[in-house]
Amino acid sequence: MGSYGRSCAELYDFFYRDKPYVKEANFIHSSLQKFKAGKMGSLLELGCGTATHTLELEKKGYKIAALDYSKPMLSIAQNKAAKAGSKIKFIRQDMRSLRLLKGSFDAVISLFDSIGYVVTNEALFQTLKGIHEVLRPGGLVILEFWHAPAMIKNYEPVRLRCMRIPDGWLLRVSETEPDYLKQVCNVNYTVYALDRDKKCSTFREQHQNRYFFVQEMAAYLVLNGFSPLKFFPGFNNSGPINENVWHIIVVARRVHKASSKR
Repeated sequence: MGSYGRSCAELYDFFYRDKPYVKEANFIHSSLQKFKAGKMGSLLELGCGTATHTLELEKKGYKIAALDYSKPMLSIAQNKAAKAGSKIKFIRQDMRSLRLLKGSFDAVISLFDSIGYVVTNEALFQTLKGIHEVLRPGGLVILEFWHAPAMIKNYEPVRLRCMRIPDGWLLRVSETEPDYLKQVCNVNYTVYALDRDKKCSTFREQHQNRYFFVQEMAAYLVLNGFSPLKFFPGFNNSGPINENVWHIIVVARRVHKASSKR
């Protein structure tokens, strides 16, 4: 499973500074409250990144454990949390093999398509099985995933993004190559950083991200002991789910034991 290295992690919040984290956290909070069965106080976040969503959700009163595989991303998250006086518990683990107390969380969330880093069927079963085990009976899982029809129809082989930062300029080149058989996109990032003295540095990272069809994700959830409650077109309560919707949010409930069938 891929993860962010030090250079990309240090620039992550610059790349996504325009992302509406507060609005998205409000949507997740609203969904947790709407679909909850019983208490809703303890959350586990998988793929927390630099913890911007996490910190916003903590303001809603949740007790949160935040997990990520990338050590550089967790380091940044911990620094941000310390400055905010947060009580979030950060954990470095692979979401494919959770080592946490069974039944210890009211909800598990994974946002910004982090579930897409789990690229094989076997690994996805392992991940969902782990989520099932750490959730209490009746607990919720909320996943944001990359929508297959939008990727297949609308993906761009090359994307450029240029932005100003306090010490200069950044140019990020994203090169995407889909593997339709595996339902995976191989994304190569090249970042050029120009500082105030016009010195340029370059670094590269490669990521693999899986995309899913809605009914495919529903089947995986059912096979692992969850009942899908609602699929949303991104962080919106209404609107059609079609080939122009890039991100899907699913809310599902832990209802019974996971199936042994695959």
